[in-house]
Amino acid sequence: MNEKLHFGIGFITGRPNICEIINNTYQLLLKQTQKKNIELTIFILFDVKFQNVNKEEFYQLDPEVYKNIKIKYIAPEDIQHEKKKLIEKNILKKEQADLFFGYGYGRARNTLMYMAVKDKIDYFLFWDDDEYPVACFKNENNKIEWKMQNNILKHIENMKNADITLGLRCGYTSPIPYINLDTVEDISAVEAFINAVKNEFTSWEKVKQYWMLSEGITYADKKVIDNRINLKTNKEVIISGSPLCLNLQKVQKMPAFYNPEGARGEDIFFTLALKEVKVMEIPVYHFHDPFLKYTSILKKQYPDKIEVGKITDENVKKRFISASKGWIKYRPLYLYIINKDTYHEEIEQTRKNLEKAIPEMNKIFNTQEFNNLIVELDKYDKNVEKDYEQFLNVNEIWKKIKGIILKDII
Repeated sequence: MNEKLHFGIGFITGRPNICEIINNTYQLLLKQTQKKNIELTIFILFDVKFQNVNKEEFYQLDPEVYKNIKIKYIAPEDIQHEKKKLIEKNILKKEQADLFFGYGYGRARNTLMYMAVKDKIDYFLFWDDDEYPVACFKNENNKIEWKMQNNILKHIENMKNADITLGLRCGYTSPIPYINLDTVEDISAVEAFINAVKNEFTSWEKVKQYWMLSEGITYADKKVIDNRINLKTNKEVIISGSPLCLNLQKVQKMPAFYNPEGARGEDIFFTLALKEVKVMEIPVYHFHDPFLKYTSILKKQYPDKIEVGKITDENVKKRFISASKGWIKYRPLYLYIINKDTYHEEIEQTRKNLEKAIPEMNKIFNTQEFNNLIVELDKYDKNVEKDYEQFLNVNEIWKKIKGIILKDII
């Protein structure tokens, strides 16, 4: 590697625990980058409103971190500054800037991507704030072993053959908690629920297998860790928001992220907008901890057993209900993009699935919050054409911004 390679890591967070993640992994990051002609920049886009915390809580990094790694915070005033600058230069109108930049899953990713391109980052890794660069796998004696992951180097090694590289997840790979189907009175209702929130990458059969084989826990494949297995490329790959690395040297190929207001699905809509790119799944893992049950892993305090995400755990239940709302909110636009001709039929089937599923899901989780899902479905169904127009518009805005950035006008 002759010229210095600029590698960026982007965190979108509303949790101050991001400082704990960086403080406990920066030595691993330096080990991968120092003496290898790699300049590392960590971008932290934080939202103080997510958990109603003070801005200062996101600045609690160790002095050694600041000393050895370039840290770029993206605070609310920084976002407003960029928007104002683009508006004043007549590059964007206010409504366009508001659609592209800001908070929420899609806008935040767009903001990070924009900042990384402006900073001349070559490869940019989206890293979620509930993931740790370590893999857990079962050994020959069925005991759990843990192995730190060279997540930066693996993306760099494989990016020479790809436009986008995607790492793997172990641990709780989904916020769907374990449901023991033997205790469920109406399994068909649970199936109906999964069918109501599914996309092309999720199905009842996959979720049922996920529960039955591993009680909702995924272990890393030792063959993958040891580079003894061929991974997927292009259409076989399921693109998730993290660990997702973009080759920004080929930024013209990258679409914008988008999600309907208050919904999820920004990774799905990013995938649907991809054209003529090479996506590669690479042999590196992040441990996904959506319920924040194993933050001790960051200090190399590894559990002998990974506990099932129990539906009686209030944090688990809250996380799953929130995710379910996000999935239902993006489902209308997803179905509309996939096939407009069958859209109304699919929405009606989704509604019927929810009507069947909600009483049983409320009973299983001892709540009434699933009742809100049909209300949300109807709301986003009503707005689907508007959301589709925004989906198209945000990509046109991004094309315009890319042209300006690459000419170094901003």
